[in-house]
Amino acid sequence: MLFTSACTLDQTSNTEVREDREPEAATGLQESQTVVGKKYMVAAANPYASEAGFNILEKGGNAIDAAIAVQLVLTLVEPQSSGIGGGAFILHFDNSNKHLTTFDGREVAPEHASQDQFLNEQGKPVRWIDAVVGGRSVGVPGVLKALEDAHKKHGSLPWSVLFDDAIMLAEQGFVVSPRMAKLVSMAFNPGIKKLPAASNYFFPNGQAVAAGTLLKNPALAKVYKAIAEQGTKVFYQGWIAESIVNSVRNSAIAPGRLSLTDMANYRATESNAICSSYHIYEVCGMPPPSSGGVAVIQILKQLEQHNLAQYPANDINALHLFTQSSRLAFADRAKYIADPDFVNVPVEQLIDASYLSKRGDLISLEKDMGNAVAGQFHNTAKLADDNAIEMPSTSHISIVDAQGNAISMTTSVEMAFGSAVFVEGFLLNNQLTDFSLAPMVNGVAVANRLEPFKRPRSSMAPTMVFNQDGSLRLVVGSPGGSRIINYVAQTMVGVLDWGLDIQSAINLPKVTNRNDATTLEKGTDIANYKSTLESMGHKVSVRDLNSGIHGIEVIKDKLVGGADPRREGKVFSN
Repeated sequence: MLFTSACTLDQTSNTEVREDREPEAATGLQESQTVVGKKYMVAAANPYASEAGFNILEKGGNAIDAAIAVQLVLTLVEPQSSGIGGGAFILHFDNSNKHLTTFDGREVAPEHASQDQFLNEQGKPVRWIDAVVGGRSVGVPGVLKALEDAHKKHGSLPWSVLFDDAIMLAEQGFVVSPRMAKLVSMAFNPGIKKLPAASNYFFPNGQAVAAGTLLKNPALAKVYKAIAEQGTKVFYQGWIAESIVNSVRNSAIAPGRLSLTDMANYRATESNAICSSYHIYEVCGMPPPSSGGVAVIQILKQLEQHNLAQYPANDINALHLFTQSSRLAFADRAKYIADPDFVNVPVEQLIDASYLSKRGDLISLEKDMGNAVAGQFHNTAKLADDNAIEMPSTSHISIVDAQGNAISMTTSVEMAFGSAVFVEGFLLNNQLTDFSLAPMVNGVAVANRLEPFKRPRSSMAPTMVFNQDGSLRLVVGSPGGSRIINYVAQTMVGVLDWGLDIQSAINLPKVTNRNDATTLEKGTDIANYKSTLESMGHKVSVRDLNSGIHGIEVIKDKLVGGADPRREGKVFSN
């Protein structure tokens, strides 16, 4: 199959650059159309990547095989969002034995990381952009190791075969997409202009790469050939690791502390998903250090008693209730969620049905509750809320193969173009800024503070939903920084409560509340709710909301797929 060129979906206007903003959301776009398949399906953030995964399924590969091919191509064609220099959370469903497991490929802080790493001389957190750019924000990349571990357990095709399409595209070139070109031209991440290796690639001859031009990456092709032949050992212990460490420690901006020992000692982890009922369904997501699994479950369970199905889709009453439940979930998130190897995270208590019913009782239909307070549990340490920077430059992959196996994988380099440290054709993450930049607040420790060997908290929320008989119902996830939690939960309400197909649920105008302002998607019908919500006590913001949801429904003998029209995603199916 010939590779398609990237579709033109980005019609963004320039917006003020802020910590939570990636100015590439699209308003006024035609809604994407639902895709229906019979055998297998891939939904990913770029047509090249979706097609690479589809090609693997065509060859008889399974869901994890396809996910690897998709990630390798995303590294090349969507470097602003994810890549082998970053990390990922993966849900894998083995349909033959109805077994769900998770693979944690989250980055890890170096051995010599310190709590004052992002503080200035006055002991205050540095500006967010100063924290992001350069080597000190780089954690040990984890996505490749997680994918390799998953492949060893569940893969079908040989490892090396999964690299073929990515190598071909890197050598022969790919057509630069409008979204990538726009973010480069804006220098949304100033590091890609300031750091020489990134500047040479993204600004050849001093000019930003333009949409529609052919871009080659022979350095990345060389890396892929080595990993295809030798496995990830060459990435974590060989010449690639040496290049990564050298680039981090000698960065022209904010050198970092990563070592060869840090690289060699990295381990991905496999664990059980966290699950809870929602109506007749079972909703499953990632355990900590992701906050996404806990928070999505909390939002839904707190709403269960309020019966959102009684309202039309995106009715103002339903959206008000949604924002209130989100306030409560984000209050718990800020206080309790961190790496469970370092902090006692009361996961079972946080998703306990009785606890969430009581939290749901706090929600009023008439007025905004204001700043929500975290719940209290016995045997938990006194903790302060954190101030982590979490950017929306992430990507999501949903796959169902011919055997009914599935992958829900959210993958990220964090900030657009990560740390801007460019190594052998790929970018390194800035995930250490997902720790709270301030380790203490008023003398009280923050759970998500930076510590050696620790994994930073994330909002990535790859999710699966199952029917009462244990069969798969829905595979979904999104990019979007901490707003991921709202994007995923609202989409699930669209499907499970309002009876929408996955594409229609994805297309819904977005609403978010992270225990602060209620934000309505600019240029959509729900922006007209602003004055009514303000009369109920909401502080309301109207702005672009840059979701990037990709999802697949399993309905009897067919697959129904959706890709977010706000980005450049595409669904391939058979």
